[in-house]
Amino acid sequence: MIRRARRSDLAAVVALVAEHAAFERAAAATEGLEERLAAAAFQAGRLFIWVAERDGVLVGYASASREFATWSGAEHLHLDCLFLGEGARGLGLGAAFMQAVTAQARQEGLDRVEWQTPAWNEAAIAFYRRGGARDLAKARFSLEVASD
Repeated sequence: MIRRARRSDLAAVVALVAEHAAFERAAAATEGLEERLAAAAFQAGRLFIWVAERDGVLVGYASASREFATWSGAEHLHLDCLFLGEGARGLGLGAAFMQAVTAQARQEGLDRVEWQTPAWNEAAIAFYRRGGARDLAKARFSLEVASD
């Protein structure tokens, strides 16, 4: 079952974030993350979080926020994360997450959802293409900005 996350879900979401980061061969900044997610999702209303629940256990999550694109001069929904634990893949939960995300975009009056996935994640790429998404050939960069 896919549903919107509750404040009480955030500790489990943070654990899933760590699992997601490990899957993508990265590190997650999980210290204090629960509080930062709570502030963004439940206080500022800037972040949408959904969870996948099976037998009372959270097995995946997705998160998105509004983003402005200069080229189109319009906002879209940016799907930041979509992750399912290994035992929860292939059960239709990914498609259910995408339905929840696109429904949120429609509710927000947005006509587009954008996201990225690692180039090596062929299963995810195939999943997104099967759902009608097209990939945009771009390289993703990150620059750490140190405070003065």
